[in-house]
Amino acid sequence: MAASNNPLSAGNSAWTRVANSGDFRKLLASKKAFVLPATIFFVVYYFALPILVGYAPDLMQKKIIGPVNLAYLFALSQFAVVFIITYLYVRAARRFDEASTRILAEAGKITGKEN
Repeated sequence: MAASNNPLSAGNSAWTRVANSGDFRKLLASKKAFVLPATIFFVVYYFALPILVGYAPDLMQKKIIGPVNLAYLFALSQFAVVFIITYLYVRAARRFDEASTRILAEAGKITGKEN
């Protein structure tokens, strides 16, 4: 593909203007503001189970409901956490998509192309 047809090429001034626009930078910042903390939270939560089982076995063996101990409940709660994070991301992604659509529409005006 020729460099002039590639929207990501350095010579494409429309892409450069979009990449440098405040709306695009705000979109990237809002995505980062969601994804980074959610990822860190999930990784810490995910690895907390094996760490707690290894370093605090008495705590994790505590019976909660009949034969079900804290470790089993913690493991099951990880499924709930995944669904909650997914739900929150889908909600946030709608806003990201709306912002992307506005940015693309504006880029179409800059280049004179309709999307």
